[in-house]
Amino acid sequence: MIKVLVADFHPIIITGLRMLFETSQDIQVIGSVITGKELFDFVGKNDVDVVLSEIDLPELNGITALRTLKKEYSHVRVIMFSSHPEEIYAISCIKAGASGYLTKTVKTQTIKEAIIKVYNGGIYISNNLAQRLAFDERGNKPSKLYKKLSMREVEVLKLLSSGRRNKEIAKELEINEKTVSTYKARLMKKLNVTNLVDLVNQARHLELG
Repeated sequence: MIKVLVADFHPIIITGLRMLFETSQDIQVIGSVITGKELFDFVGKNDVDVVLSEIDLPELNGITALRTLKKEYSHVRVIMFSSHPEEIYAISCIKAGASGYLTKTVKTQTIKEAIIKVYNGGIYISNNLAQRLAFDERGNKPSKLYKKLSMREVEVLKLLSSGRRNKEIAKELEINEKTVSTYKARLMKKLNVTNLVDLVNQARHLELG
């Protein structure tokens, strides 16, 4: 039986996942937490195989929690389960230590398949993203989509897109405001925009090519 911990602050998600695996012969939801701190407390006290985690956890964002979790509990597999676009965040999350990435629009069967795959040592991303990583839009050379942004740049982009100010981002990522400004400038250059509004729109429309 695969023991799963759900880390999400949306009650409907937690309830839905519990119901989904209620009669499963392979997967059991052994608990749920709503903050990054609670996530570490639970993993430290319980035998967890797979964590299904939202990116935007309160107190400690999911990507930061992921990196720390992989350092302290390397045996625990983590699947990021989020409403954020896979094209922007999936590869960066996997580089940070995640074993998979699921958007909240996937079918319930896909969630089961992903949990089983990562439990057995695999990496789960959608077929669509796998194809996009292999070829560009013309289909004749490798895509550089996943190489454009560093892990920290993705974190800053995510927080900017959610309306956070430089000061708030600096506090959450434990860096200074000047560094946040530097990352913002890099993002604008890499995504070929000149202002914050266009940067956020660029991210939301996935125009990374």
